[in-house]
Amino acid sequence: MIETALLDRIEANGVRVVIIEDASRFARKLLTQELGIIALAERGVRVVTANGDDLTNTDDEMKVAMRQIAGAFAQLEKARLVRKLREARERKKAETGKCEGRKSLAESKPEVVALAKELRGRGVSLRGISAALAGRGYLTAGSPT
Repeated sequence: MIETALLDRIEANGVRVVIIEDASRFARKLLTQELGIIALAERGVRVVTANGDDLTNTDDEMKVAMRQIAGAFAQLEKARLVRKLREARERKKAETGKCEGRKSLAESKPEVVALAKELRGRGVSLRGISAALAGRGYLTAGSPT
């Protein structure tokens, strides 16, 4: 639903027209779209699409029905897209073990991890490994040089 703070700001600034690309950009859920349009219309604010359709005009019941049908399809399309993206992430994670997040040090600098493991295998302390890595120029961002 449209945030109360947003509605208060619109009223305080004297906004009378909100222009959106199309109804699907206003809201991706039909209920949210309809409640938002009603809330704005009750405050005397018109919601107009970039091609000139006034979504707050309720004089023509066919236009209202078409707006609602378009909203239902926008909601359907969003649900389909979310599902497809989730399935793609799950496939990628199943294939590689990872899909999201920043790269680990093992992915971005495998030589550092190999060196640290080699030193640890020789019994070097963690502090010693840190010093050895720093001595070779492997520092984290913001570390003193």
